[in-house]
Amino acid sequence: MADMDQRLLMLIDDEPAQSRLISALAAREGWRTVIVRDAETAIATLGTRQGMQLSAIILDQWVPGEDACSLIAELKSRRPALPILMFTTSTSPLLAVEAMRAGATDYLVKPVAPDRLMHALRSATTREAPRDELAPLTEKMPSNPDFESMIGASPNFRKALAVAAKAARGHNPVLIEGESGTGKEMLIRAMHAASPRVKMPLRIVNISGLPANSIESVLFGHEKGAFPGAFDRQIGALQHCDGATLALDEIDRLPLSVQERLLESLRKSDVRPIGAPYSFKIDVRLIAASNIPLKDMATQGHFLPELLDVLSHTQVLLPALRERTGDIPALTRFFLARIGEQPGLRELGITDGALSLLAAYDWPGNVRQLQAVLFRAAVFCDGDALTSEDFPQLLNILGTGSPTVASNPMHESSGVMLYTADGNLRPLEEIEADVIRLAIGLYRGRMTEVARRLGIGRSTLYRKLSELGIDNAA
Repeated sequence: MADMDQRLLMLIDDEPAQSRLISALAAREGWRTVIVRDAETAIATLGTRQGMQLSAIILDQWVPGEDACSLIAELKSRRPALPILMFTTSTSPLLAVEAMRAGATDYLVKPVAPDRLMHALRSATTREAPRDELAPLTEKMPSNPDFESMIGASPNFRKALAVAAKAARGHNPVLIEGESGTGKEMLIRAMHAASPRVKMPLRIVNISGLPANSIESVLFGHEKGAFPGAFDRQIGALQHCDGATLALDEIDRLPLSVQERLLESLRKSDVRPIGAPYSFKIDVRLIAASNIPLKDMATQGHFLPELLDVLSHTQVLLPALRERTGDIPALTRFFLARIGEQPGLRELGITDGALSLLAAYDWPGNVRQLQAVLFRAAVFCDGDALTSEDFPQLLNILGTGSPTVASNPMHESSGVMLYTADGNLRPLEEIEADVIRLAIGLYRGRMTEVARRLGIGRSTLYRKLSELGIDNAA
């Protein structure tokens, strides 16, 4: 790998505007870009002195001179260790499969946010790449935006869903916190689908994907001539979502000055565009999401406590996957079933050994990373079921002697813990509540089926729900 201070990127693209944009973005993190316009020039460049110094390649799907996947295969045959990222406007999983089989390291759907591009380059060119998320390969797979698609039976996860399901029926702000990849965006869509505003639009704005100097304009809008470059009037997201739902992802990236304006708008239920002498009354349902606990940021002076109070009218904490490893088997089989429905792929099983390997990993990228790793393994699997050998990166990270689910007697694969931290049995009432939550999650809220499987009547089940304080969505 080239020295990090001398990273060289080859961009294969015949669109001047896009080439300039990518070169400028890459330059922010120390990349120098060599632009070539066609496949023939790209192959020839590999053999030059400059080509031997390359750290990564980005190519556009519509590169002239050769089919993109064929070009990827040719480049990989000449430089097997060189990471290759492909840009495309297609969201087809089939194209992702073909690109990966040809040797693509990552697959980015245009338009690509600047932080997403930088993350992809960092992931592809660091030694820790096996740990990084491969989300673009899987995030475009179709999914149902509802609570039934949120797979998991662990008590902390079901509790989070119960809080979210109850909050979805209201109009107050909601704050969702959880590490990257825990499913915050999916939960936002599920809440919108269950809300009274479901017939109105849902707009999700990722703060980290916006240039710092345009965040205020995107949220509040601006008048023509309000600042240099404001050639036209722009309606902001808050005004655009009047009567609808606005989700601000990674709200922890919001500058303090913009936090103050957002707090004022939420308190007064109005919005004033930049440069405007007047305000507009708005009725917006706000859902905020953060990878970082906002309480800690407020303590450090990086987030307004007053805004946190408004946002956290209802707070949902999505647990990390390492905190609910008992859900990994169910998640794995669910993802494999969905992956098998994609063009160019087929449904696969998975061995107990492979499940044990997956359960032994700490999944820093959480559920999104698990889905991506399964997708990649399914693309290259020749058998009818995934085995441990289909996850060479995990084997390399964990080692052959790593602890597994089977060797851990305290592991509760069902998601129901029988013991307290000091080794004593938990109270029967708590265990019973967890078993009921488990059944509700396993049978997707079909209460007749839940009662039948538990061997009790529906009236008894609802009485227990009331006695134990369990929401039906739990």
